[in-house]
Amino acid sequence: RKLLEDNRQKMKERLLAEIEPHQIRKGIVKNIADFGAFVDLGGIDGLLHVTDMSWGRTNNPHDHVKIDQELEVYILSVDKDKEKIALSLKHKTPSPWANVEEKYPVNSKHQGEVVNVMTYGAFVKLEEGIEGLVHISEMSWTKRITHPNELVSIGDQIEVQVLNINKDKQEISLGMKQVQPNPWDQVVERYPKDTVVKGVVRNLTNYGAFIEIEEGIDGLLHVSDMSWTQKVNHPSEVVNKGDEITCVVLNVDQDRRRIA
Repeated sequence: RKLLEDNRQKMKERLLAEIEPHQIRKGIVKNIADFGAFVDLGGIDGLLHVTDMSWGRTNNPHDHVKIDQELEVYILSVDKDKEKIALSLKHKTPSPWANVEEKYPVNSKHQGEVVNVMTYGAFVKLEEGIEGLVHISEMSWTKRITHPNELVSIGDQIEVQVLNINKDKQEISLGMKQVQPNPWDQVVERYPKDTVVKGVVRNLTNYGAFIEIEEGIDGLLHVSDMSWTQKVNHPSEVVNKGDEITCVVLNVDQDRRRIA
């Protein structure tokens, strides 16, 4: 045992004398924890943190390393006084974010995989190490979505458009609705002035009723346009929520997305 301890001490001293950041070193995985793996570099164990195992999403260190596995690791940092060494696997290859603006320019369209769904949107993997967020507001031009899982699930392959890139924060904003035509672009053509339309009363306010004439396209039936003869104080005197009614288009304001 004394011989082994003396030998390991000599290995440690030699390693500390030689090791520097940015080197590539060989080591053996000795222990795996939730936060990473300890790799024996020959006299000293270095920590390979879970976030440095892959440029991509890593939840479990066991997906990347195994006990007694021999690895080539990149030396991130060395504290020779405290004998602490930080290691990386992902830094052996360039960061996928290095040329992200060339690969994914704003307004370009790409296929991606939904890897996480939150209340505010869905994260879409464009490639290993690069994920973008489709905010719930960028999922549909017309559908009223209360949760992204109404449209997407983890594992879905979807087409998205790049809306914005923040390289410093490693964030990409994506849109789903942008790869589809915006129905409001055709509203003026489909519903010119004096067109007779059928719709469903979706909501009542003090000043009128909102009529859905197609999915996501509402028009306002103002209280003053409900009757030629009757003085209407509240829309509920004439219509109820859920009623199907026939109306006439008075005008369309495409810029403000309003139909009277």
